[in-house]
Amino acid sequence: MRVAVYYNNHDVRLEDRPRPEIGPGEILMRIEASGICGSDVMEWYRIKKAPLVLGHEVAGTVEEVGEGVAGFEVGDRIVTTHHVPCGECRYCRSDRHSVCDTLRTTTFDPGGFAEFVRLPAINVRLGTFKLPDGVSFEEATFVEPLACTVRAQRLTGVREGDTVVVLGSGISGALHIQLARANGAERVIATDVHPFRLEMARKLGADAVLDARGDVPEELRENNDGRPADRVIVCAAAMSAVEQAFRCVDRGGSIMFFALMEPGAEFSMPLWDVWKDGISILHSYAGPPDDMRAALRLIAAKKVDVAATITHRIGLGETERGFGLVEGAGDSMKVIVEPWS
Repeated sequence: MRVAVYYNNHDVRLEDRPRPEIGPGEILMRIEASGICGSDVMEWYRIKKAPLVLGHEVAGTVEEVGEGVAGFEVGDRIVTTHHVPCGECRYCRSDRHSVCDTLRTTTFDPGGFAEFVRLPAINVRLGTFKLPDGVSFEEATFVEPLACTVRAQRLTGVREGDTVVVLGSGISGALHIQLARANGAERVIATDVHPFRLEMARKLGADAVLDARGDVPEELRENNDGRPADRVIVCAAAMSAVEQAFRCVDRGGSIMFFALMEPGAEFSMPLWDVWKDGISILHSYAGPPDDMRAALRLIAAKKVDVAATITHRIGLGETERGFGLVEGAGDSMKVIVEPWS
């Protein structure tokens, strides 16, 4: 089968590998669509594991079913996730799935930028779901990233009547903008440095869009009846966004650090202000099974229009170009790889 092998952000090679063989409890999945995630192009994180086949936002069909698999048949349309929590450890039982040891070690073979992928038994059992008839394969690739967004806003406490500021309007920001609306936010304000993404944020439901290079805290107040925001969601891996977050949050509000910073990154926190104003500081990673189900329901109900964020569809042999589009963060939002196109 054909696979796109990552060596670095500018060297992704189309190679041939044997089709994976499945065992008991496993599924061989034919990949119909695979999204390129922003984390796929974090070279500082990926390069030490290269060469490897990336891709974890996948949807497709069941090609083969292993002995003992229940609930799935050949031909079923499915979506799956590479990281699944065990659901039984002390972390999972207290809704801290992100730090579950099982979640941090699970994956599938070889990766989503391939024609076929083997889903281990635990992924089949805990992280694989049938697609409703009205959900396309490309829409289904958003179930995993939207589940991450669902979890983040659940922890952040986004609710009806809130003002939500999204710092960074890449694909994560785009999902947060729409989800905040679906969660009943009264006002959603987004920032970015790219005009294309600011316009996209407006089309996706932001009430105001602000150039991140300007005085964002002041402009926020001008667009929010003189007040800061109840919830601030940081979707840009930039220290300027971190600094803005503390100046944008209202008393009793919360800051969600959703974007991933490089190891060693440090920030001098205004501890007195955090204590005095009752600011909650949170972070989130991954989306456990219940949030995957919630994401799939949101997509099926069109409450989050994920298809509107797709700017490029490419073949497997163009994966390197796709990485360049995502890394460049210009006139692109979501890039979908279609291995069979």
